[in-house]
Amino acid sequence: MTPRDCLLEARALVLHDLQARGFADADTVSLLEDAVSGRGWWVDQWDEGTPFVAGLVAQDLQDALLDRSTRWPRCTACDLTAEHSLAIEPELGTDPHWVCREAGMVVSRLGLLT
Repeated sequence: MTPRDCLLEARALVLHDLQARGFADADTVSLLEDAVSGRGWWVDQWDEGTPFVAGLVAQDLQDALLDRSTRWPRCTACDLTAEHSLAIEPELGTDPHWVCREAGMVVSRLGLLT
């Protein structure tokens, strides 16, 4: 997969999850575009890193939203009443998935949130 293809795939996966949780407004999609663009340089420098890009883009977007005091994606999978976000695992690895660290459970693969 070319670096451009992996960036497009990462964008599509994260955009799906934004839409699934009702966060795909213009401002948030603009932050997603910034995250994808920022990772473009990264994959140009390290071709072997292309399998990790999707998870990194999701983390970058999550960080950008948190800087705006927005938690995304919120966990709706566990019984805890305290509001908390899902996290991407592995932090740098293939097959990124959303996990609830509070309950210690896998919720969904990246791009498959409902």
